[in-house]
Amino acid sequence: MAVIQSDGCPLYVETQGPEQAPAIMLCNSLGTTHTMWNGQMKAFTRNFRVVRYDRRGHGKSGVTKGPYSMAMLARDAIAIMDALGLEKVNWCGLSMGGMVGQWLGANAPERIERLVIANTHYYYPDKDFWDARLRTIRAKGLGAIIGPNMERWFTNEFREREPEVIARLTEIFLATPLDGYIACCEAVRDMDHRELLARIKAPTLVIAGRYDQATPVDAAEHIRSHIPRAQLTLLDAAHISAVEAADDFSAEVLGFLGQAR
Repeated sequence: MAVIQSDGCPLYVETQGPEQAPAIMLCNSLGTTHTMWNGQMKAFTRNFRVVRYDRRGHGKSGVTKGPYSMAMLARDAIAIMDALGLEKVNWCGLSMGGMVGQWLGANAPERIERLVIANTHYYYPDKDFWDARLRTIRAKGLGAIIGPNMERWFTNEFREREPEVIARLTEIFLATPLDGYIACCEAVRDMDHRELLARIKAPTLVIAGRYDQATPVDAAEHIRSHIPRAQLTLLDAAHISAVEAADDFSAEVLGFLGQAR
């Protein structure tokens, strides 16, 4: 593990797997930490140097004054790459991590080998949902939205079958610093990647959850159709597909990267 500075913010970073192997950098969703990827680590570390980190405002990383932007968060990722001596990485980002990945694919193409963007969006024309969420958490804290949040993240069947997983992610979500969460919400609300998609040249895999209401399949299809030669795959999961369908998620990513599990 390491702490890497980016524009005055300490970022918590973990690396695992063979040091000389190709690198895959994992970027998690809003309100989670690097531990969201625990279900992928055994499979990914066989053939990759895996880099995962806590986003600015989350987990063990620092919280700087908002507002944040996708450009700022992408520059954080580049600062990590630079500090670790990684000229290029395979990028795998889910939800907000996929939004950061889109920015990198368009604006820092020389740093991205292959791009996986899962359960993500490119633009929210209606800001009301995010503004309402921000009003609620500013007044009542993150606990006020935890129930609806878990309902968006996971299907009913998964929540009933895996209560320990839900409890762990609930704890992580509630431990997110409020100011960091708010600043990241603002970055998601204000994101506009509509003009970026066609500029992404890296081979791209788009992953969608069949039951995802937070970033629905039609958003994934739009992204796929606007990135040249991108592929799309559907998993039987809601929003956090890397947790709900961990094995299938890992298999799809490794297959796309040309590695057998």
